[in-house]
Amino acid sequence: MPRRRRGKVKPPLPRRRFSVNAILDNVFFVFGGVAAIWLAVLLLGDSFSLGWNQVWLVVIFWVVLAYLVLPRLHRILTTLYVPDYFMGRTRTSDGLLGDPVNIALNGSEQQLHTAMAAAGWVRADDVTLGSSWRIITSTILRRSYDEAPVSPLYLFNQKQSFAYQQEVLGNPAKRHHVRFWKCPEGWKLPGGVAVDWLAAGTYDRAVGFSLFTLQITHKIDADTDVERDHILETLEKADAATSVSVIEDFSAGYHARNGGGDTIQTDGDLPIVDLRAIEPTPEADAAGAGGAPVRVLAQETVARDILTPDARMKRPVQTTLGVVLMSLRVLYGVVTLALVFLNWDAHATSVLVDVDGQSIGSEPTVANLVLWIVVAVFGLGVLLYAVLVFLVFLGQNWARIAAMVLSSIDIIVAWIDFADGGPQISLRTNLIGVALEILVVLALSSTMARRYARRTQPPRDRVP
Repeated sequence: MPRRRRGKVKPPLPRRRFSVNAILDNVFFVFGGVAAIWLAVLLLGDSFSLGWNQVWLVVIFWVVLAYLVLPRLHRILTTLYVPDYFMGRTRTSDGLLGDPVNIALNGSEQQLHTAMAAAGWVRADDVTLGSSWRIITSTILRRSYDEAPVSPLYLFNQKQSFAYQQEVLGNPAKRHHVRFWKCPEGWKLPGGVAVDWLAAGTYDRAVGFSLFTLQITHKIDADTDVERDHILETLEKADAATSVSVIEDFSAGYHARNGGGDTIQTDGDLPIVDLRAIEPTPEADAAGAGGAPVRVLAQETVARDILTPDARMKRPVQTTLGVVLMSLRVLYGVVTLALVFLNWDAHATSVLVDVDGQSIGSEPTVANLVLWIVVAVFGLGVLLYAVLVFLVFLGQNWARIAAMVLSSIDIIVAWIDFADGGPQISLRTNLIGVALEILVVLALSSTMARRYARRTQPPRDRVP
């Protein structure tokens, strides 16, 4: 009989449990993408019907297409066909394959901060509304911004822990930059080599349009090996690297494109930089404290694209945007109530006649009573919706689901009325209202919004 090969028995991955929340999230995620396509079609049709004096609608159509429709479609499709395991490539927030991983490092976070500072690198700011606006103005006006933020890329289902960069000639459109990810505990590179950090370094050569999403983004230089070697050279010149070993042909040399559609090429070699002999400086501790805490996932979590609870998670921009859009709906309701009270007599007179033109009462008291009932019901609805907005702001998952249900109902009703030959949806009618409801669904069904709302729930399901 043939001898049975003995080997280490790996514990099975935990089975995924049925989750109603996951099903609802996936439904709303796809529904938001379909609704966004409909919104883009409505905007494009309205821009042509209004003539050249409304050409600015084409710009709005591009914004909706580039920042709402295409990213959501990519996210849905890449969930289906992009493999969910480490392959030496990062992923964009839309799920597209991003820049190649081209450096590995060993050492603590403080040692890494010390080494990068000694090598002349500046830590990039986190992406916020303020930093995003500053890099836009700095790029347009050609003003220096040494700490300009970099777009998020994902590895191990996590955004980069932090990033460093070197601005070129005071122009934020051109820069060396490198993102770092903390490797999960117990995780090893293919081949069995354990490292503490992985990094992806590329060179921004200009600002342009993404080939895949049409968004405005930095365009990188195709030869990523040149940037990899530049990073190593700066570390070696600063005596920050104790030693550098190379895994040759770690990945096959290839030509491909990153998430922005830029051509990339590499020889596939992976240098491993040893920083463990470096003495951390006080400035390195401050640099580490200045950013978000590095979160490390367990190995089984990395193998499966699941939601990881994090009670310390900050409120994401997507949740805040959803709250703002919902607040506009509350504001509209308050203004409507105010206008009713300011024109009470006119509205009371209008309710004296029913749809057949017959009087429903000869006394103004009847009209006032009917109007009071209508106002009370409408006002109660506005109040309850305001409470829902507050709960979404606090991160209550059931409130987020309820908000998406209400917006989806409004969208479906508008679509049915439109498809049944009702009034055309345009700026002259209810296009703005429909757009607000679609934006609410897109914002609250986003990956970051759902993670924030479910940050204290047990990880159990895979979502786009």
